[in-house]
Amino acid sequence: MGHQEVQEYFDFVLPLVKESGKVILEANDYEIETKEEIYDIVTIYDRKVEDILIKAIKTKYPTHKFIGEEESSAKNYISELTDDPTWIIDPIDGTANFVRSFPITCISIGLTIKKEQVMGIIYNPFMEELYTAIKGQGAFLNGKRLQTSKQTNIQKCVLNYELSLARNDKLREMYLYRFSHLISAIMGIRSMGSAAMGLCYVARGSMDAYQCDGLYPWDAAAGVLIVREAGGAVSDSTAGKEFDLMNPNFIAAASKRLLDQLLAVEKQADDERLAALLVKKANVGCK
Repeated sequence: MGHQEVQEYFDFVLPLVKESGKVILEANDYEIETKEEIYDIVTIYDRKVEDILIKAIKTKYPTHKFIGEEESSAKNYISELTDDPTWIIDPIDGTANFVRSFPITCISIGLTIKKEQVMGIIYNPFMEELYTAIKGQGAFLNGKRLQTSKQTNIQKCVLNYELSLARNDKLREMYLYRFSHLISAIMGIRSMGSAAMGLCYVARGSMDAYQCDGLYPWDAAAGVLIVREAGGAVSDSTAGKEFDLMNPNFIAAASKRLLDQLLAVEKQADDERLAALLVKKANVGCK
């Protein structure tokens, strides 16, 4: 895979992403009365965006593969990642924000070749923010080079922590244990409701770190590359585990040093939670 090949894909898809942004901006003129209507609206605009992107890419590059939110929910499983060029698309990331006209929402499109992240584009049309990265060439916001805050001190860290995911019964204990440890170790906490934008805020230096567990490939396919290309570090949120794009539980930080400090605090929380779980099981066994 040469730089030229990836640049060609980038140049082809960028106008399509901008066109998709215009479609999302049209969604301002609706009245929603029921929960069903919210999901209908999101699905309609998700599909409109996927239609623009996927149809054009398929026509131009018929051998390329796709992993996308709408496509995956239509067939009820996520395709396996292969060595083929694969476009991983989230038509609207931050849907709960989108339906409330809270402008932290975006289109995210990542490209992998030989299972490696080589390109990422994240576009927030409401704020006119276009984040881009090609592997090895840096990250940019509206064409201007991005750098993380370079923060190395956990006590000065403002962490964007996606607490809404603690709604999930399987994740709740882990989130809350980690939260109770993190909150006393860091300077401040935020929760924004968009994984792709959360990663961009680390890349641009607005946040020092971002964490989210229990996500999907399309939440991380563009943003993780953008953070890394801006000088940040990303790993799985469980200490010692490698980041896995197909099962993204990640922590992204402004520097490797900060990442290691955050992981150490979270390991303490995870160890405490597992110890409590063993005690609980032992007590149940005694009865």
